[in-house]
Amino acid sequence: YISVTGVQTCALPIYKDACIGCGACAAICPDNWEMKDGKAEPKATELDDAGCNQQAADSCPVNCIKVETENE
Repeated sequence: YISVTGVQTCALPIYKDACIGCGACAAICPDNWEMKDGKAEPKATELDDAGCNQQAADSCPVNCIKVETENE
């Protein structure tokens, strides 16, 4: 999970078993996503801003990244 601190909190669970390793998330959001061992992996788990992570999740063809936000 990735948590984003601030006005909203954001958890980004990634379901690695479902990841097909297409690299779309890493291409769209290289600041926080990279490919390791053929699977997507977040670089950071604590963020102040969700940034491009929603676009990364939206780009996933198998929907294995979910963005969950809550207002604090």
